[in-house]
Amino acid sequence: MAKAQNNTIPVNVGVVLDMNTWVGKMGLSCITMALSDFYASHGHYRTRLVLNTRDSKKDVALDLLENVEVQAIIGPETSMQADFVIDLGEKAQVPIISFSATSPSLSSIWSPYFVRAALNDSSQVKAISAIVQAFGWREVVPIYVNNEFGEGIIPYLTDALQDINTRVPYRSVISPLATDDQIVEELYKLMTMQTRVFIVHMNRTLASRLFIKVKDVGMMSEGYVWIITNAVTNGLSSMDPSVIDSMEGVLGVKTYFPTTKQLQDFTVRWKRKYQQDNPTVFNAQLNVFGLWAYDAATALAIAVEQASVTNSKFQKANISGNSTTDLENFGVSQNGPKLLQALLNTKFRGLTGDFHIVNGQLQSSAYQIVNVIGNGGRGIGFWTAENGVVRDLNVKSTNSTLNANLGSIIWPGDTTSPPKGWTIPTNGKNLRIGVPVKGGFSEFVKVTPNPGTNTATVTGYCIDVFDAVMAALPYAVPHEYVPFGTPDGKSNGTYDDMVYQVYLGKLDAVVGDTTIIASRSQYVDFSLPYTESGVSMMVPIRDNRRKNAWVFLKPLTWELWVTSFCSFIFVGFVVWVLEHRINEDFRGPPSHQMGSIFWFSFSTMVFAHREKVVSNLGRFVVIIWCFVVLILTQSYTASLTSMLTVQQLTPTVTDVKELINKRENVGYQKDSFVHELLKRMGLDDTTLKVYGSPEELDELFSNGSIAAAFDEIPYIKLFLAKYCSKYTTVAPIYKTDGFGFVSNLYLSLST
Repeated sequence: MAKAQNNTIPVNVGVVLDMNTWVGKMGLSCITMALSDFYASHGHYRTRLVLNTRDSKKDVALDLLENVEVQAIIGPETSMQADFVIDLGEKAQVPIISFSATSPSLSSIWSPYFVRAALNDSSQVKAISAIVQAFGWREVVPIYVNNEFGEGIIPYLTDALQDINTRVPYRSVISPLATDDQIVEELYKLMTMQTRVFIVHMNRTLASRLFIKVKDVGMMSEGYVWIITNAVTNGLSSMDPSVIDSMEGVLGVKTYFPTTKQLQDFTVRWKRKYQQDNPTVFNAQLNVFGLWAYDAATALAIAVEQASVTNSKFQKANISGNSTTDLENFGVSQNGPKLLQALLNTKFRGLTGDFHIVNGQLQSSAYQIVNVIGNGGRGIGFWTAENGVVRDLNVKSTNSTLNANLGSIIWPGDTTSPPKGWTIPTNGKNLRIGVPVKGGFSEFVKVTPNPGTNTATVTGYCIDVFDAVMAALPYAVPHEYVPFGTPDGKSNGTYDDMVYQVYLGKLDAVVGDTTIIASRSQYVDFSLPYTESGVSMMVPIRDNRRKNAWVFLKPLTWELWVTSFCSFIFVGFVVWVLEHRINEDFRGPPSHQMGSIFWFSFSTMVFAHREKVVSNLGRFVVIIWCFVVLILTQSYTASLTSMLTVQQLTPTVTDVKELINKRENVGYQKDSFVHELLKRMGLDDTTLKVYGSPEELDELFSNGSIAAAFDEIPYIKLFLAKYCSKYTTVAPIYKTDGFGFVSNLYLSLST
């Protein structure tokens, strides 16, 4: 062994960590154990990594590159620190290997010498959005730390939520140096909003302070949803019990790696060693960052051997004597490019699974979904890119609903019922919804004043439709109905006047029997129509039916009746002439023979004659006659049925041109856009009469004040339902877009 050590080649590598944090202390211990374990089982390797440990400061990396000339740097710990070190590594062509800088803003695309031996934070956003989708939450507020680490995930998270039609109405940004009072102030702001689903992405220390205050202000109660990202969930094991107690009911995503015998053995050895090195620390818990540090050091040891690193000196650049910056004093590593390539090609089975760097970073396989209960996180399911949310990784889910794929969840407030994700905000401004005030057609909208309370009750079909839409929304939209009328209960103007109030900002929306037309769409927005569309003409009907006891004679004319009677007599006589000589049924006294003639002809109407016809000519006549009788009886029956069942009603007016030529008076509904439509059709304004209710319209028709009326299809159907026997509609139908809800453009986009 001594001889082997004398033949080894030392290779300097830097380790830049914050020794005042748990991740720094744990990471260094795992790196040291990784190299000890690796070289104990690979004693034949010629190279040996020599660790040059530095506490993370801005200039330590510069010192390692300039004075020590390290071939690689493990660290630094945070994404903010890594940004500067990565830039130095690229200039010196020295690989920078981080096991804890997870911000997506750090990318090998911009810095090819940056290798992330950890999962990119952006890889977890699909798992988080799957949780949100599983419970149907439509609005989410992210809470993140105001630095590069916190902001890096937000674009990816927002895109993932947008893919499932979930909005981000607000972003809560907390400074890493925020005081407790500032945190509480931000939480009170969140309490005034309607959204109750929050996603927390920050470091473990700030998250601990946040959740302590969350519980203090009462936001860890029933109705709230808290989801923590990988950075917080991975640190649950090292959090103070008081913090875990304040996080009861929180959901989180956590890096998943299988529990192997190798991992169990290492965990036991690590706890023993860490306890020996830090006798004052009790019950230390290893998390995924320590395992990534172990695998990163192992990968670097393999890569250094494969790259055959021998010359550890940097090639100095030609620097003029006037140069004063330290960045110009260090050279370029001769081993950097081949060491980087060897590192990217390194594959082995590590503590967290298969170690393989793709596109400069470790590849993720699965995330575990946990529920914070008791002393830590309890697994309730998994998420994979292939199968989405599943209860068991080894069993493909067959459930149709995503939340059915998760185990039982205890939510904040110690409830098992999933929160709806929103509530009516305490400072929410009620939307002012205008409704028309009208005297008739109250089935659509009816405003009933309440003098005692100075309010009004609004009912009707249009209101029912709007209330159903509001109830179906996955979030609260506080609103109040504002009648568009005067204090004495009269209308305050036309429908155009009411719609224009939305454009002026005095109303936020209009709900009622408001028709979608082009002129109104120029300054307001409409919802999709929810009624039948079109304008048609109504006219009285003329009843052409003759109602008397002799109606059964009407199907046939008198000429046909006489012809039919004569035909009966004639056919009976012909059959008698052909049969009486050879047929005893047609013989006897004259009176009997005359009766047989009449009886035989008329009995053929029901094909019940009892006399037998024996001659061929007689049979031929009877066949022809039965066919004629059949046609006659069927035609009579059909005509009589039509006369008795089909209403013989005709409209009094059939064309608009007839109204114009005769200057007939025409009715239209009060405050309706139909008035302008009639004028454009060529009707004289002096011939137009207004009505406000179905009863007024019927009265105008009855006393002859109008010859026709024009109105929209919904009103016409309501009118004809009451007076179906007196009026009818006449084509054509002038197309409109039906009733719709009115809102301004901003309100349409936001709701």
